[in-house]
Amino acid sequence: MARCVALLGSINVGGNRVKMADLRKAFERAGFTNVATVTASGNVLFDDNSSANAGARIAGLLQEEFGIDSFAALRSAEELTAALAENPFAGTGEDKLVHTMFLETQPGGEAFSRLEVDHAGRGPEKVAPGTCALHIDYVEGAGNSKLTKPFIERRLGCRGTARNVTSIRRIIAAMEQ
Repeated sequence: MARCVALLGSINVGGNRVKMADLRKAFERAGFTNVATVTASGNVLFDDNSSANAGARIAGLLQEEFGIDSFAALRSAEELTAALAENPFAGTGEDKLVHTMFLETQPGGEAFSRLEVDHAGRGPEKVAPGTCALHIDYVEGAGNSKLTKPFIERRLGCRGTARNVTSIRRIIAAMEQ
C-alpha cells in the first residue's frame, strides 16, 4: 500500500471553506487510513486499503460532507517528484510563481496548442504541457493574471488544481516522513 496525496480542487477558495481537521475526519470515516493534511488548501495524505475508485470516492465525500463539487488529483510522491522534474520553469522562475496544474485527465496536444494560441498576447505567463499536468510560470503573480483556472479548463477540456513549487516540495517532504 503506497502513500498517496489527494490534491483537491476548490478547497478554501471561492467560498468553499473547510477546516482541515474536518476534512481529515471525513477521510477517516470514508475508510482512508493514516490521514494527514499539508497546508490548508486541500492536500490530503492517506493510505487507502482498497484503492478502488479512490478519486470518485473522494469526490463523493466532498459533495456529501461539505457540499463541494470537486475532484481529487491523486498522486504518489514519485509522481509529484516527476512533475517537478518535468516542469521547465522550476528552478528558473520564482518558486511561489511557478505552478503545476494537476489535471483530471491527459489532454491531447491540440488542446495545449489551443490554450497557447488563445492566451497569446494576454499576459507574460509561460506554459508547458506535462504528464497529466500543465506547468505555468505566472512571472508577475497569479492574482491578476488572465490565465485563470476557468480559462485553462475550458481550453484543455478537463478540470485541474494547481500547486506552486514550494507547496509541491512541502507535500513531497511530508509524504516521505
